[in-house]
Amino acid sequence: MTASLDLLHASSTRERVARCRRTLSRIGHFLWQMACNPLTAIGGGIILLLLIVALFAPWIAPYHPLIQDLNNALTPPNTQHWFGTDEFGRDIFSRLVWGARITLYIVMLVSITVGPLGLLLGVTAGYFGGKVDSVLMRFTDIFISFPSLVLALAFVAALGPGLEHVVMAITLTAWPPIARLARAEALSLRQADFVSAVRLQGASSLRILWKHIVPLCLPSVIIRITMNMAGIILTAAGLGFLGLGAQPPDPEWGAMIASGRTYMLECWWVVTVPGLAILINSLAFNFLGDGLRDILDPRSE
Repeated sequence: MTASLDLLHASSTRERVARCRRTLSRIGHFLWQMACNPLTAIGGGIILLLLIVALFAPWIAPYHPLIQDLNNALTPPNTQHWFGTDEFGRDIFSRLVWGARITLYIVMLVSITVGPLGLLLGVTAGYFGGKVDSVLMRFTDIFISFPSLVLALAFVAALGPGLEHVVMAITLTAWPPIARLARAEALSLRQADFVSAVRLQGASSLRILWKHIVPLCLPSVIIRITMNMAGIILTAAGLGFLGLGAQPPDPEWGAMIASGRTYMLECWWVVTVPGLAILINSLAFNFLGDGLRDILDPRSE
């Protein structure tokens, strides 16, 4: 009996080790595909740099982002202040570095919220169809019929300025396209042969959705969320520019442009540097999304 138990335990251990090796091999193969794809390599490299900058902001920024030095106000880029200073003498490079944290906070929080919400509503509507589909999609149409920035402005104006309210407003405007995409995927999968076979075996609708429909919809949803991150950055910067996002003196990129627009003709660096940061990171997320579509979507081959 003891020998049999030892043999069973050894077999189970070997199976777990083999499973771990297969998982690591898939992850390695996926990372290799990303590295070989120019779009994901460029976009992923920029985003990785942004993550590193945000994580190590206290050590990277040479100055405190909030301390004013009026004697050095509107100093052009030099060896001491690489990107110059703003109207209060604050180092723009340091504020840019700390602002990366605010941008990533908004992007990540919105993404992990709209992804499950849009996926849940979309696959439910697409799989069940009928009245469920009609009710959920009419509800989705109400949100998708308005421009996202205008709707976000309305929500933030009603809730009041602040980062948390910006996240809530962007979340409420960003989920409808994901729900539409997930619904389209579920509609094409619900009549598939393997779904019919699983249904004939007695699987419940919840099990079919969770085990079979959702995993097949995930790649398209992940690609869409990644590409939506560029829009999230632009919307957050737009709200910050209008004074509805992060409040002064927080170093949010859109708010930095708003505070420096008065001096933009004489001191170009005050608005150019944060504007380039928004542009480059938005392009990076678009590049990453395009590259992931090439890798994850078999229909793109």
